[in-house]
Amino acid sequence: MQSTDVDVIVIGAGPAGENVAGRVVRGGLSCAVVEEHLAGGECSYYACIPSKALLRPMELAAEVRRVPGLELGPVDPAAVLARRDEAVSGLNDGGQVDWIEKLPATLLRGRGRLAGPRLVDVTALDGTVTRLRARHAVVLATGSVPVLPPVPGLAEARPWLSRDATTVRRVPARLAVLGGGVVACEMGQALHALGARETTLLVRGSGLLGRMEPFAGDLLADSMRAAGIDVRLGAEVTRVERDADPVVVHLADGSAIEADELLVATGRRPAVDDLGLEAVGLADGGPVRVDDSMRVPGVDWLYAVGDLNGRNLLTHMGKYQARVCGDVVVARAKGRPDDLPALRDTSDGRGAPQVVFTDPQVCAVGRTEHAARADGFDVRTVEYDLGRVSGAYLRGDGYTGRAKAVIDERRRVLLGVTFAGPAVAELLHAATVAVTAEVPLDTLWHAVPAFPTVSEIWLRLLEEYGL
Repeated sequence: MQSTDVDVIVIGAGPAGENVAGRVVRGGLSCAVVEEHLAGGECSYYACIPSKALLRPMELAAEVRRVPGLELGPVDPAAVLARRDEAVSGLNDGGQVDWIEKLPATLLRGRGRLAGPRLVDVTALDGTVTRLRARHAVVLATGSVPVLPPVPGLAEARPWLSRDATTVRRVPARLAVLGGGVVACEMGQALHALGARETTLLVRGSGLLGRMEPFAGDLLADSMRAAGIDVRLGAEVTRVERDADPVVVHLADGSAIEADELLVATGRRPAVDDLGLEAVGLADGGPVRVDDSMRVPGVDWLYAVGDLNGRNLLTHMGKYQARVCGDVVVARAKGRPDDLPALRDTSDGRGAPQVVFTDPQVCAVGRTEHAARADGFDVRTVEYDLGRVSGAYLRGDGYTGRAKAVIDERRRVLLGVTFAGPAVAELLHAATVAVTAEVPLDTLWHAVPAFPTVSEIWLRLLEEYGL
């Protein structure tokens, strides 16, 4: 067995792992990065990037349809898929490998597994094992994997998971989607626009995007139905059959759906399988719990960032945690203060910003009304129709949407903001700043929105509040 000493070992070369490596090298430490599959991770090749490449044509088509005087021909699926392939570099991670090596950091291809305190064994495809020893820290950044619900016959029916949807080569004419969250909604709409003429969304709950404000899911469901997608709420799948083709999905109400493919998008879980957690006295199974410095309590050299720690399954939040973690590791390695404000994760507790790139777009930051009340805040909410904002008219006919602000009445600051409407993602960062910095409403009143833009929604929400 080969053996190598290094300051910091990072297991996982996705966006979170790469950011840890970048920060520790910048801080003067040596770093080894272990990756079993593609450097760049799930987001770069199978999630954020390809899904948005598939969704962008749908968004532009909707924009064009709203503006009189513009005409749009049919979407060319082959061209869209080719653009998707370009966006993911044809699943070639050479560019990401170059970036890691130029930090400089050492990239090891293989399965990384904890072997004891500060020890990681890396098993390459040829079975060769390299033992890495960390002088200061080991950082786990292995992400998450899809969850397959225990429905009889589902696993045997060879369902699509998220990777199958984003790497699709041939769009099925009939598509069934199990789930009502972000992946289900985004990929259901994208594949429908690309040729899945019969698309059925089977949602167990009472609405789409169940973790967001209810109005957002309602607007999205209306849009989907108007586009010809069959959205079935309260749908309970009892069994799935697939001897050959098609796949048949049986529901509790006695009905059945036939489809060429079934996409299962019912959530993800931390990728802790065969990570060797038991070798360092940790339970194997759930998220790897960490404190606000991303360190595992009771194990002073072990850290976990991104989906693996269960705090927030969003790429940008994993990258944020990674920046905190990398800087903390450097500070502790060099004997510097490790309790500065920038060295603690405070954003996850407030409610992370998130964008759902559907039509209409849905985005939110902070707490929903339900979450704020559950947390004991003195809550007041205000809502406003985005279509009534002056700038909305210029975005085209039929511009509809809604905004909602959740306010802490005692302190008169925003606890959360949700937007649903065309292109509202560009409104989100202003809300993120206001929520994170806890800007008083009386101060926010003096942040004047430009006319005529949809950002005038801020003025209207504050007027609804009474300012």
